[in-house]
Amino acid sequence: MDYNQYDNPLITRYASSTMSELFSPQRKFSTWRRLWVALAETEMELGLPITQEQVDELRSQVDNIDFDAAAEYEKKFRHDVMAHNHAFGDVCPNAKGIIHWGATSCYVTDNTDCILAREAMQLVRARLVDVLRVLGKFALENKDLACLGFTHLQPAQPTTIGKRATLWMYDLTMDLEDLEHRLATIKTRGAKGTTGTQASFLDIFEGDHEKVRELDRRVCKKMGFDEPYAVTGQTSPRKLDSQVLAVLSGLAQTCHKIATDIRILAHRKEMEEPFEKSQIGSSAMPYKRNPMRSERICSLARFVMSLESSPGMTLATQWFERTLDDSANRRLVIPQAFMAIDAILIILRNVCDGLVVYPKVIEKNLREELPFMASENIMMEAVKQGGDRQELHELIRQHAQAAGAVVKQEGRPNDLLERLKNDPAFANVNFGEVTNPSKYVGRAPEQVVEFMTEVMQPIYDKYQGVTAEVEAMKC
Repeated sequence: MDYNQYDNPLITRYASSTMSELFSPQRKFSTWRRLWVALAETEMELGLPITQEQVDELRSQVDNIDFDAAAEYEKKFRHDVMAHNHAFGDVCPNAKGIIHWGATSCYVTDNTDCILAREAMQLVRARLVDVLRVLGKFALENKDLACLGFTHLQPAQPTTIGKRATLWMYDLTMDLEDLEHRLATIKTRGAKGTTGTQASFLDIFEGDHEKVRELDRRVCKKMGFDEPYAVTGQTSPRKLDSQVLAVLSGLAQTCHKIATDIRILAHRKEMEEPFEKSQIGSSAMPYKRNPMRSERICSLARFVMSLESSPGMTLATQWFERTLDDSANRRLVIPQAFMAIDAILIILRNVCDGLVVYPKVIEKNLREELPFMASENIMMEAVKQGGDRQELHELIRQHAQAAGAVVKQEGRPNDLLERLKNDPAFANVNFGEVTNPSKYVGRAPEQVVEFMTEVMQPIYDKYQGVTAEVEAMKC
């Protein structure tokens, strides 16, 4: 490592080695060479004067890349594709004359981008499914644990810890649907020629349109795609980048929301992310247990969300068949967006797999607010015992105002229940029954079971064999 040079923290600190390797120079340029092999082989199959020996020679050198030689060629030519073309030709002397025959630079660059984007989305899908598995277990384990609900970040009708987890999961399932749609519809550029008209291929096939179309189809098949994009300019549609980043941004938004909820719950001491035995929360305050993993998720998620605008602007400014102001931007945005979302999902899985719940604190916080929430039930119970509904309403209102003042102005506990118990108008109310937290969570426990059975189990069944290697966080 050169400590005098900037290192991208996405690679050194956050993303997995799997995702980083996917966007590495070796993977990128060996994929270029695979595309050159596919082109030469298909041209041979369709009758052009290329021999099997030449194709075999090219195939034997796909991964043997002399990066120093390619760098020297690029200094000379100021063109990366031609630099690697010559470096490939150096190790394939018998085939160098037919490398890239009829193709334009985007044949290798953009087809490679499509291939790598698909592989990266498949890895993201596996990580997302793993998060859903971990959260599903957590939701079922805590389906009955009553807790305060919040609207406007103010105490509201109770829910359960498990039900809240299903809200997180449902957003993630919608992200999974978007991701699947992009995977199902992604194509590749194919062999389209310089401005997408296939003029160069029509020339070398001496005007045989069907052979040109077959070349396009076969090359795509060899690279693992069912079909190419129907028409293109010089590049693959820049719409693809915009669509992919929209999916990644949407997933980042969901993860940010989940991590934010966990951070707020940590503030309330109701739930914590995992905290390792020797972990330091603060250099100055030894007692601190900061939710640093959830904070990191939020930080990286904001980065991914910010990247979404670049492909949209690139798409909007692609004049006619293409402009080159997309190139530098795409080199930065697309790999970094994938590496950041990869890191987010690794951290989120780690957090959700080790969430620590504090039921006693949850119960304490719930009971502090429960008297207000139970007031209507107390009133209805007193009406059943013969009380006047309107008079009871006014009594509860007065007691509630007084209890609220005690909490807010004096900092003392909520004493509404004691006030009501001491009021003769409520003497016959069974306060133990009407203040049971489970009476106020509605169908939350049942909703968790139904959600897991009806929504999640089909997903688990569908992706039974889909998983990603559990990656340890780098820091």
